[in-house]
Amino acid sequence: MKTLGLMGGMSWVSTIEYYRLINEGVNKRLGGNHAARLAMFSVNFGDIAEIVAKADWDRFLEMAAQACKGLQAAGAEAIILCANTAHIVADRLKPRLDVPLIHLVDATAEEIRRAGLDRVSLLGTRFTMEAEFFRDRLKKYGITAVTPGQADRDWIHATIFNELGKNIFLPATKQRYLDIIGGLSNSGAQGAILGCTEIPLIIKPGDLAAPSFDTTAIHAEAAVNFSLG
Repeated sequence: MKTLGLMGGMSWVSTIEYYRLINEGVNKRLGGNHAARLAMFSVNFGDIAEIVAKADWDRFLEMAAQACKGLQAAGAEAIILCANTAHIVADRLKPRLDVPLIHLVDATAEEIRRAGLDRVSLLGTRFTMEAEFFRDRLKKYGITAVTPGQADRDWIHATIFNELGKNIFLPATKQRYLDIIGGLSNSGAQGAILGCTEIPLIIKPGDLAAPSFDTTAIHAEAAVNFSLG
């Protein structure tokens, strides 16, 4: 079993899910009392919120590089960035690492292709929905991502930081997410990427008629595959 290095805290609410899913995945395959070998660096989400507000990705890159350096020193044999938006610096971070980075978008794209889909909706932070790092990487797999209109993108971004990342899950918020996803499905999206690690905490597979792709669960499974492979 290889040791995984998790950069978490983005937010702590969803990092708990990473910890649970990876340990459950290892135990499911190995049985007994087995659990994952993990090192974790949990950042202050307040710092991340400030970085996101300013779109200061150079600062985030330096923060991530320092965290990953500590994880490697602790024995990590692969790095997992426990947030979708964190992958905005993934390509610049990889050359600074001495171990592999398990990329969330690659794992998600492979899952979408296995489902036979090529057009999906994408919900996440403003940067996940609007920047190139996620959508362009999907294109390499032949997948087109469609996003909500500006007002809905702004609303989704706000709820991630003001509600979901604070462990606040309101029925009205859930319903609007469902309405947004439903509208995109009616416009031709074959499935939905829940592209923020907090969104699957409020939207579950049974809530949707179309297939959904929980990036947290998909990324965690890829981490388990690496650890046990």
